[in-house]
Amino acid sequence: MWTVLIILLIAWAVLAVVGFAFEGLLWLGIIGIVLFVGTVIFGLVRRSAARNAS
Repeated sequence: MWTVLIILLIAWAVLAVVGFAFEGLLWLGIIGIVLFVGTVIFGLVRRSAARNAS
């Protein structure tokens, strides 16, 4: 599970960098940032839920 989250975080970071590197793809950078933050929040919620279940 953590491997998938790390791969997604890397993919979203690359997407954001590409989006901000090219002027016409600013929307791609914004989507990359939103997905990156969403993935981080999802990972933190899953980790805290697993910790509380133990």
